Amino acid sequence: MPSRIRRAYRWTAARYGADPLHLLALLACFALAGYAATRVVAAGIWAGFAVWFVGAAVVHDLLLYPLYAVADVAAQRRPWRRRRRPSGDPGRPPPINYLRVPAALSGLLFLIWFPLILGLADDTYHRSTGLDTSPYLGRWLLVTGVLFAGSALAYAIRLRRHRVVAGPRLHVRAPRSPRSSPSG
Repeated sequence: MPSRIRRAYRWTAARYGADPLHLLALLACFALAGYAATRVVAAGIWAGFAVWFVGAAVVHDLLLYPLYAVADVAAQRRPWRRRRRPSGDPGRPPPINYLRVPAALSGLLFLIWFPLILGLADDTYHRSTGLDTSPYLGRWLLVTGVLFAGSALAYAIRLRRHRVVAGPRLHVRAPRSPRSSPSG
């Protein structure tokens, strides 16, 4: 039986072009999106949802993507950056992804919750829930700080592992050729 499963797995991977688990995950995502769409239509808010969805796509593609692409390029091309080391000498691990991930997560949280973080929806939120929007800014700043601190800790651990693996660097001087003196 395991050989049949392996053959079916290989056959599906060959026909689909990727791992069959990828296809399964993709189908699950489509099912979840379909369920969400039926809930939006059943609630009668499909027009507002469609406007929000198209607006979010346009704002992301025309405004946000160019902004964070420029920020990423600026972060990678800073003038004080060292040149690449010769091959065989790994140098220290690059910190760019340890800045990208918390910045992206913090930006995503801000993008989703900005009306509450900035207090723009105070009246509507208070009428709907009876709560105040004042804690959102502090909580977002706290989450952002924790994300960057966790990323800094992960980078410090990676640097430490890198130093242990690289080991101490012994600087061995090349032997000098004996100088010939004028006297002989």
